[in-house]
Amino acid sequence: MAGSSDALLRQYAKLTEFLGRALGPDYEVALHDLTDTNRSLIAIANGHISGRKVGAPLTNRALSILRDKSYEKTDYRIHDYGLSVNGKELRSNTMFIKDGGRLVGMLCINFDDSRYREVSNRILGLCHPDAFFTPAAEPESMQAQRRAMPEQFSNSPDAVVTDAVGRELERLGVTAERLTSDERIKVIAALDAGGIFLIKGAVKDVAAALHCSQASVYRYLSQMKSET
Repeated sequence: MAGSSDALLRQYAKLTEFLGRALGPDYEVALHDLTDTNRSLIAIANGHISGRKVGAPLTNRALSILRDKSYEKTDYRIHDYGLSVNGKELRSNTMFIKDGGRLVGMLCINFDDSRYREVSNRILGLCHPDAFFTPAAEPESMQAQRRAMPEQFSNSPDAVVTDAVGRELERLGVTAERLTSDERIKVIAALDAGGIFLIKGAVKDVAAALHCSQASVYRYLSQMKSET
């Protein structure tokens, strides 16, 4: 951080602490400085929800946002789907911090509503002890779309990369040991579209996860760029 961006993010660091105390233990508030994607987390309140600490890298969703530059068209995102460190569903919200139009940080609020849903289910169970009851909710198609790429929270850059590779292999229904060249290109293309290569050292980690050389990963990336 430097200059006006430094001062701006210092103010948001105070806001992070305030919001964490004001909202309570079910709300995680996280502040990211985008000058270092590998150690972007500079302030966090109620970090027990995601299990992260200061110095953690950007999440897969944040990297995707940087890659597709969707922040240029809006100032925030709300009601994204995330998974906590213990597998609980989170409602994630992100505010884009801009300095003169340039994106310098992200303020994220992740809400763990599991305690409230447990209480709600118990109450509904009293009303409908013999029948399954589902309150009004968003259509299944929208739920499926939100869950297609959940936000994953990690404390290390290599974990972000490994998780991303694992999701793509699972999506294709293949293992790293049996990848064809075409399948490997598909995986690398998906990782690139998701912003994974914005993580420093990602090429090395991707190569290791896909059982190929770093030179092969660079060659695939170069090939995709030339085709584009």
